[in-house]
Amino acid sequence: MLETLIDTYGDGAVLAMAGALVGVIFGAAAQHSRFCLRAATIEVAERGLGPRLSIWIIAFSAGVLAVQGAIATGVLDVSEARPLAATGSMSGAIIGGLMFGAGMILARGCASRLLVLSATGNLRALVTGLVLTIVAQSALRGALSPAREGLATLWLVPGGEARSILSQLGMSPLVAACIAALVLIAGFALALARHVRLSHAIAGMAVGLAVGLGWLVTYMIAQTSFEVIAISSVTFTGPSTDTLMGLVNSTSLPLGFGVGLVPGVFAGAATMALLTRDWKIERFGPDTPMERYLIGAALMGFGSMLAGGCAVGAGMSGGAIFALTAWVAVGCMWIGAMATHLMLGRGVVMVPTT
Repeated sequence: MLETLIDTYGDGAVLAMAGALVGVIFGAAAQHSRFCLRAATIEVAERGLGPRLSIWIIAFSAGVLAVQGAIATGVLDVSEARPLAATGSMSGAIIGGLMFGAGMILARGCASRLLVLSATGNLRALVTGLVLTIVAQSALRGALSPAREGLATLWLVPGGEARSILSQLGMSPLVAACIAALVLIAGFALALARHVRLSHAIAGMAVGLAVGLGWLVTYMIAQTSFEVIAISSVTFTGPSTDTLMGLVNSTSLPLGFGVGLVPGVFAGAATMALLTRDWKIERFGPDTPMERYLIGAALMGFGSMLAGGCAVGAGMSGGAIFALTAWVAVGCMWIGAMATHLMLGRGVVMVPTT
């Protein structure tokens, strides 16, 4: 069936359809579960193991279980995925992760959360997401790219086994999947203890499963196609910049997984918000100063391109395949977010409020 679709519509169209499918699932699940790394980091910073943390643990462990389980059973091979096979930047993961973490506290959401909130009528998230995308594009190919490249080359790590945590530890995908299953059970136990609705916990698991589905469908298409196709999964900064720049600079948009993913997430989140009556217009106000959001957007835009992905692209998709730089990046996102939250609470960091 997949070969027929590729022969009929072409690789790009099939990838876009796959991205849209994964995006709808991710968007609907992320909206219903209130999946948010920022909220989880705040709970931990305030010395609490709360409901948002339980959702993040469920989503992350479900993603790892899905991916490593598929690898263990032989239906997925991620050895040629860019986060593992290509040369990585440890300095980029550290510096970019810290920047991204600080930025998502200031902007009240990471790249994926801003996209989901935009679909629910949140105009603050929409504006912030657009600024994030523009800064990310500048860091990738524009005026900020020399600074990004300079920081990224401070500490490089070769691709292959050196970039694979499982290879470094000598751990098999089956063992990793079993550990992830135990963590998933612990996440559900924490959710139960914190009175999280069962539908929210299940939706959190669907977020992680969408990440696994992304790796699987792109791998299947790559194996079926005669063209060289890079396998990937859910990530937002890169696809958002490609989509925006394609719409602005060209009369036609090159089709691919990311092109389908972004509108798919938007559609899924909007549909879920309408079904649950969570859709409403939200604007900037005295308690939500635009300056703070824009500073956060700039930090996330540059930081995500330096770190090699956003909280989902590096933290979830890269984390699920145990890419070293992805785990370092998401760890630094946690550190940057918690430190920024604590400093804001103590008045150490001052941002404009009027």
